[in-house]
Amino acid sequence: MNKTEFVEKIAAASGLSKADSKKALEAVVATVKEALVAGDKVALVGFGTFAVSERPAREGINPRSKEKIKIAAKKVAKFKAGKELNDALV
Repeated sequence: MNKTEFVEKIAAASGLSKADSKKALEAVVATVKEALVAGDKVALVGFGTFAVSERPAREGINPRSKEKIKIAAKKVAKFKAGKELNDALV
């Protein structure tokens, strides 16, 4: 499902217009992004938790030249599904 289809589903389920549904989706995404950038985690009970994890610097190997390379440390976004979401997928 892409963003347009997602907005259509939100509009159908909520009774909002597609324009309002798109604004609501964009607001939710922006709010989650702002919280993660600030280092907070976002827990949506029954759905899941968004959090930031840090990957340490490490050594890797360039597959073409077989040379060792340094891979820089970085922060990554992680999502852990909640119990209700996991149960719905079974």
